[in-house]
Amino acid sequence: MLKTVAAIQHKWKLCLSNLNIMINKRFLIIAALCLLASSLFAQVDTIRLQDKRLNTTLLKPGLKQYLVYFQLSASKKSLRFWLWLRDIKKTQRDGAKVFTVTQNWYGNDSTVYRHVYSVNREIDFAPIYHEENSGNKINAYNWTAKEISGADTVAGNVKKDFALAFEQPNFNWNLDIETFEMLPLAADKAFAINFYDAGSGLPRYALYKVSGSEVLKTLDNQVVDCWKLVTEGSNAGKSYRQVFWISKKGHEFLKEEDSMDGMYRYKIKLSGAAPDIVSKFSGK
Repeated sequence: MLKTVAAIQHKWKLCLSNLNIMINKRFLIIAALCLLASSLFAQVDTIRLQDKRLNTTLLKPGLKQYLVYFQLSASKKSLRFWLWLRDIKKTQRDGAKVFTVTQNWYGNDSTVYRHVYSVNREIDFAPIYHEENSGNKINAYNWTAKEISGADTVAGNVKKDFALAFEQPNFNWNLDIETFEMLPLAADKAFAINFYDAGSGLPRYALYKVSGSEVLKTLDNQVVDCWKLVTEGSNAGKSYRQVFWISKKGHEFLKEEDSMDGMYRYKIKLSGAAPDIVSKFSGK
């Protein structure tokens, strides 16, 4: 009888042990699925003008310069270089506080030079005006929450008859770098931003995900902890990927790497020691 009871108790312990193993396995599976879901479905913030989600106090006025170079898989022994200057200022326009962003793009030939001038409201970075000068052509637009139209008062504007009504307000895609610096970046977050490239196609939401962190080494071996902001998609049937490094402390865009169809583009922010080449020729 005692042997029978002992055998039953032993079997009961084995049964409980097997049950615990099954429960633990199920718990581990559920936990693994939860972790997978959290990695696949990051918290998405929709960035709309009317919500005023951008922290415009983070956008710092001043001249910022970037070395931009291209690497082609078909030309492994050569690179194509550009120098991009973006000068941000705070001023007033028609009594309202605004940001102005003046861009100058220099290459190895005058035919690739580009001058861009944009005006945005200071309170929410809403576009007001955008002008591009490239190849002896001027594309100038007046921009509101409801529409974008050609600026008919700008002499030589080839887009003076352009007009497009908006379903909702949007941001200027030419100022994506400045927009990223004002985002509330954090781990595992994603942002759907309603961008529009002036005069081209229609506005659309672009998705950017914070993929993690990385420490960049700058001048004098200084290190800067950065968020990595990633976007992926396709254009004309070709897939692309862009990665942006934004410093956590100063919300400063420092680096970009793009890839598409065997082409790679890099942007590196230069130090403040880089000379202001635009001022060398002003008034001349």
